[in-house]
Order: sequence, then structure tokens, then C-alpha cells
Amino acid sequence: MDKQDYYKLLHVNREATPDEIKSAYRKAAMKYHPDRNPGNPEAEAKFKAVSEAYEVLSDERKRDIYDRFGHEGLSGRGYHGPRDVEDIFSTFGSIFEDFFGFSGGGRSRTRARRGADLQYELGLEFEEAVFGTEKEISFNRQVQCGTCDGAGARPGSKPETCTTCGGMGQVRRSQGFFSVSTTCPSCQGQGTVITDPCKKCRGRGVASEKRKLTVKVPAGVDTGLRLRVSGEGEAGSQGGPAGDLYVVLNVKESATFIRDGFNVLLVQEISMSQASLGCEIQIPTLEGERTIKIPSGSQPGHRIVRAGEGIPHIRGVGRGDFIVELRVQIPTKLTKEQKALLEKFAELSGESKRDGGFFQKMFRTIMFKIINLGTNFLKKVISPYPFSKTSISKVFWGEAWGGTFFQKRSSPQMLF
Repeated sequence: MDKQDYYKLLHVNREATPDEIKSAYRKAAMKYHPDRNPGNPEAEAKFKAVSEAYEVLSDERKRDIYDRFGHEGLSGRGYHGPRDVEDIFSTFGSIFEDFFGFSGGGRSRTRARRGADLQYELGLEFEEAVFGTEKEISFNRQVQCGTCDGAGARPGSKPETCTTCGGMGQVRRSQGFFSVSTTCPSCQGQGTVITDPCKKCRGRGVASEKRKLTVKVPAGVDTGLRLRVSGEGEAGSQGGPAGDLYVVLNVKESATFIRDGFNVLLVQEISMSQASLGCEIQIPTLEGERTIKIPSGSQPGHRIVRAGEGIPHIRGVGRGDFIVELRVQIPTKLTKEQKALLEKFAELSGESKRDGGFFQKMFRTIMFKIINLGTNFLKKVISPYPFSKTSISKVFWGEAWGGTFFQKRSSPQMLF
């Protein structure tokens, strides 16, 4: 089933401020709260949907990803929304206390809670990201204490029910429609107190562990992508499940190739004679050395596209293109023989030293256009004054430029 637009769920526009989003969520949460709609699965589903919308739109980074890429952008980075209502109360406990004065609608805090998620930064070489790899990683996390099995109490003993809250973890009081509760000051919301703590974990129920595991990286990944490893996060409390581990990828740039999405660009230098006459050359590709044909008359910036030889699509269907962009080298030092041959070539091509080459001709053309635009501008500015067209032209043609470059040429008005 397709997810609804987060902004429409909260009835706010895309330019809504954080305060406006929070206010909209408060209204929706009050309307669809499970305690206000007991036994109503549709209201519970709506409550989960608006809570997911708020979780994304209240987070600057998640909101930016959603605005740019939509739901697929979030799921591609490992976000899948809250698992259930209890997950929502665990995530937004402080928010509900701000809204209503309680966090879970009177629910006991002794219920199982999911552990926190962890994040691991993993660096990859360019080739590893292209073809995929397996990497062994190690990290520290909190796991259930093996001595007390997460209870926090010394083996042979057990936590006792809190006498202040009667095991609820909250002290209740009435406030309007809702039964408002605050965290029990005696047990800090746990519902139990440990009078004889475990010596290993000191009553915490968890212990630190160095975890090693192998992560499979699929082909085609790029920087910023998150891989989720389920159940490898922090241990849950009260028998709750462990959180997840998110592996955030950081791909190094290649010294040879330039990545553009799933396409790969190679800038290949060739000589003037190779570009003019055409040739076959060896180039590096993702699969190793390959021979490609350079067509005669190739211009600087000409691209040769090898379809389907780029980076594999992460979904496993097809590959991008491998693109070779030609960069023609102009020699800076010539031997006498090379210079003579080029001069002969220029003579046969109808060029002369005075006319210069292609770039000199382009420079003159651009300068003529600039002068012509400037002359037309001055005509409009000083048209009320008794200046002749010839005087205006001289400002740019003679005095402004000293006449050194243009004095023997036709006026701009005659050129264009």
C-alpha cells in the first residue's frame, strides 16, 4: 500500500515551520490516540501514520531527504518508520508529556522496549563500491548481561515491585478527558526497584561488548547510502528486542574515473595528429584495459559512449554507461621540422600568420561583438548630445583601444 504524503497527513504546507508541524501533530495525535479510540484499528493506523509523518518532518535531515526524493529516498537510506504504537511512545515519550502530561496514555513502563539503533561509518574504495564487497567491521554495543539475564538483580534474587506506583512506573492523576500520569520518582518509570543488584552490570541489566561481523555491500552503492543490519544495535530493556545497526557508506574518489550517478567518465588525452587522423588507443576501464577507436577529425570534448559498461544499478538491473571524453593536447614546444610542417599545413589550408589560428580568430570575433555592443550603448546614452557616429566609434575604435589591434580594420558598424 502506497504511503500518503506527510504534509497532507498533518494538514500543513511544505513551507511549514517546526512549530506549525508540532502543533499539527498535537491535534492529530489527540484525535487518533489509542486511548481515545479503544478497539479501533483504523484510528491506530492513522495514529501510526501521523506519528511517522511527524518523525520525518520534525527532523531537518530526514525532511530534506523527503522533500528531494520522497518516500523512496527515505527507505533507500534505511528509514522504515515506527514499528508499532509502543515504539511511538518510546520515541516520542517527552513529546506526549509536553502535549498531555503523560507519555503512553497510562501504559505501564515496565513493558518491553526496543533497544537503540547504532550507526557505523564504513569507508570503501571506488572499485569496492562499483562491484560490491564484503567487509568485516567491529564496534562496541550494549548487550544483555549474561550474569543476570538482563534483570539487573543478583542471580537468585529478583527486582521488587515499586510500592509507590504499584508497578505501573507512573503516578496517575486526572486532567480533563485524559488520565494524566507522571514518571514515578521512586523507580524512574521502571515499575520495579532492585534492592540486590548484579555485581557484573551493577543493576543496569546490560554490559558492554565488542562485536565483530561481516557486512555484505551490494554493487553500485555510493556515499551516503545506509545499510541496515537488523538486531545488531543496543539491547532492549524488559525483554524488548535489540535495535538495528546502520552502516553509513563513504566511497573514496577514483584517481582515474569520475562518477556521475551510475555513469563513469574518463577524460582521455590524445595528440593533435591522433585527433585529426584517427587511431586506436588503449584506455583503462572498470574491467581493465580496452582498445577503442578514435574517429578522424575528433574535436576537443568529443565523447565516445560505451553503453552498459558503467556502474551496476543497485537494484540489480542493468548498468550505466562508460563515457570517454577526448582532450586534445596542443604541443608547447616544436622542433624546426615540426614547425615547418605545420606552417606548410597552414599554407595548404589557406591560413596565414597574420590571420592567426582558430583561437585568434575566435578572440577577434568576440572583441568585435563587445565593441559593437558598447558603441550601440553609447549611441543611446549620448544621443541628445551633438556627437557624430564617427566620434562615438572612435571612443571604442581608436582612443579606447589605442588603435593598435583594430586601426587597420573596418569599423564595427561595417562588420556586423
